[in-house]
Amino acid sequence: QVQLVESGGGLVQAGGSLRLSCTASRRTFSTYAMGWFRRAPGKEREFVAALNWSGTSTNYADSVKGRFTISGDNAKDTVYLQMNSLKPEDTAVYSCAATRDYRLGPSAAWTYWGQGTQVTVSS
Repeated sequence: QVQLVESGGGLVQAGGSLRLSCTASRRTFSTYAMGWFRRAPGKEREFVAALNWSGTSTNYADSVKGRFTISGDNAKDTVYLQMNSLKPEDTAVYSCAATRDYRLGPSAAWTYWGQGTQVTVSS
């Protein structure tokens, strides 16, 4: 069982930046790919970004490409989501997830999920 805990959410003005963190309860990154998803009020959960277990491959949703960066620190069992140039439409609860699936996208079998952290972007 892997427990994931997110942090770093908050309120930011449009154009600002935030960095989210997701820490695993045990060594995860040597065998799991990590991803970030978000759910805005009244909308379906949306894939945001993913990082493979070795940290050599990433995948991003078109809506965040060029603005968000996913990275990992194996020594800390932590994955980050650096979010720049934030827009009001980025407002959502952001959750991290882990999978042993080789696919780095929404169709992968994401097995473990965190509780999520709220990100609110004001206009």
